Amino acid sequence: MIGKVAITGLGYTEFSATSPGTSFRELTYEAAVKAYNEVGIEPKDIDTFVCTSEDFCEGYSISDEYCNDQVGGILKPVQTITGDAIHSLATGVMLVLTGGFDIVVVQALSKLSNMKTVPNLVNFALDPVLNRPLDEHYSFVSGLGMNRFLHDGKATREQCAQVVVKNRANALSNPVAAYGADLTVDNVLDSEPVSLPVRLLDLAQVADGAIVFVLASEKVTGSLTDNPIWIKGVGWSSDSPSLESRDWGNSVATRLAGDMAYKMAGVRYPAKEIDLAEVTDEVSYKELEHIEALRLFEPGRAGLALEDGRTTSEGDLPVNVSGGDLGVGHLFEAAGAQKVMELVLQLRGTAGSRQVADAHKGLAQVWRGEPTTSAAVAVLANQ
Repeated sequence: MIGKVAITGLGYTEFSATSPGTSFRELTYEAAVKAYNEVGIEPKDIDTFVCTSEDFCEGYSISDEYCNDQVGGILKPVQTITGDAIHSLATGVMLVLTGGFDIVVVQALSKLSNMKTVPNLVNFALDPVLNRPLDEHYSFVSGLGMNRFLHDGKATREQCAQVVVKNRANALSNPVAAYGADLTVDNVLDSEPVSLPVRLLDLAQVADGAIVFVLASEKVTGSLTDNPIWIKGVGWSSDSPSLESRDWGNSVATRLAGDMAYKMAGVRYPAKEIDLAEVTDEVSYKELEHIEALRLFEPGRAGLALEDGRTTSEGDLPVNVSGGDLGVGHLFEAAGAQKVMELVLQLRGTAGSRQVADAHKGLAQVWRGEPTTSAAVAVLANQ
């Protein structure tokens, strides 16, 4: 990467299934105040802001324009991203690398508890001519995807269930996670069928929360923090939006986004160079599919690595120590921010009881969820 960009400040709220006493504005304000206090700045010191929001999730158009007040962006240039927070992080990185901005704030939030008809919302992402008129719950796409994953012999049904067991247990050590639980494989396999082979416990449940990052150029980083986390690489990609033409056997977008981020970060051997990963597990099997697409494990080996304990918090390549989407909650557009947030805590050495030993370089990957094929990746390091 030409130039260096660091995450110097981090603020976040708890993630909860519901937050009836708090508006999305208040969630954003809480996270922003924490981030600014951490590095000793005020909104007047910030050069520009990047806000992340999807209009459908908030219930009205250009909803991201309503976050400017809460992050202190009055009369300041603001970029608005209707994508995932890692897309916003990438935008923030590019803004700093122009040389025109030294301090950039990136914001993301989720207030999905306000949305009573999440399936209806997600169905808007289906093809309006070929797929949406079928009026099916979007989880049928998850069922098709898992069926193909299992048919190709890339994992067993029990290994997919073990992802749920691992991540919900990891969330018990995360004080801000919403869905920590002590489960067994049988609990998962006996849960309510949704779109077979997908069952209820295979699916991440929605959560509310907000995250704010303070990004800085190399020349001002030292004045803000003694413990910067450097953004080494970012990447993003989208595969075919059509159900009829996509590659059902692989997460092509994740592979391309990962390769883009690796190239920028100078990572040649991901399986050897990455110390921990936070990836999307919105559907249980997706964790296994994504870590293979990211070249962290050979095709068909991720499930075996899970069984061998290699992806646990004590393993040689911990995956979703935070609890992932299954344990923390599905945050929609803020999902990538939660994964980057966990890496920042781990790489700072401030993750508490879930701290991964000798963590120096981490990877955050996000997939925007059914029925999309959009992914983004960030590589972070503490040196």
